[in-house]
Amino acid sequence: MNNLNGILLVIASMAAFTLEDMFIKRLSGEIPVGQILIMLGIGSGSVFAAVALYKRENLFASAAWRGAALMRSVSEALGAMAFATALSLVDISTVAAVFQALPLVITMGAALFLGEQVGWRRWSAICVGFCGVLLIVRPGLEGFDPSVVLVLIAVLAIAARDLLTRLVDTTVSSTVVSFQAFASLLVAGGALLLITGSEPQAIDARQSGMMLGGILFGVLGYYAIVVATRIGDASAITPFRYSRLLFSILVGVLVFGERPDALTLAGAALIIASGLYTFVRERRLVRQAAQQARESEGAAAAAC
Repeated sequence: MNNLNGILLVIASMAAFTLEDMFIKRLSGEIPVGQILIMLGIGSGSVFAAVALYKRENLFASAAWRGAALMRSVSEALGAMAFATALSLVDISTVAAVFQALPLVITMGAALFLGEQVGWRRWSAICVGFCGVLLIVRPGLEGFDPSVVLVLIAVLAIAARDLLTRLVDTTVSSTVVSFQAFASLLVAGGALLLITGSEPQAIDARQSGMMLGGILFGVLGYYAIVVATRIGDASAITPFRYSRLLFSILVGVLVFGERPDALTLAGAALIIASGLYTFVRERRLVRQAAQQARESEGAAAAAC
């Protein structure tokens, strides 16, 4: 495993995703969010469609358009609608801070719906992380912004997407799954235009440049994270996913003039700390299970 290069690629990926978010947020003040999703879907989806065709992969194989794969696309669409709308209404630093709860929700979902064993320590960490979310959202208090609920909906939808990914037929390639994800943005964008009553509008050269920037950085971020997971050990590279929050705060301050308050920063710290603990604990259990398996094999071999 080339962990150093993997870590650098993860950091680069998080920076690219943050820049994609920045372009989406900037454009959302000028054109409908639904139209942004449609353009992202066409641009990024075309890239992955071209890659799939180059690899001679069937974009419309029956296994890719049924069961878990289809449900995954629905979850992707719902998550995109909620996340992009939240970006248009909420500070980018707040959106990123709440979104860091995603690994905790995935762990909880895996325990509740996939039968994975989660001990009291990780359940405690999940509860601490959710306390961090409450510090950021602040329901019932003066600083509560109802739009932040959209980020929570996005987290739930994306967690469902990631859990469903584990159930997708292994014959369906990652490229085809990626194409599906971006194709679902066409449906999400169209639905959002209908819900909000907005109409698509012509975009000028400046807006086209920002749109191309969003597509470019989205594709580069996705490519970098895929390569990173292939060349680096998960225990080494995963913690650096939280660098996205740092980049988002930086962009929020420098580009959008945001000033995250103490409660938001404290909540983000709780979420990241609990997420890191959950990850470390999971890796430790995996190593213990592997060691016990080796000892059992050794005992069996000695008995023979």
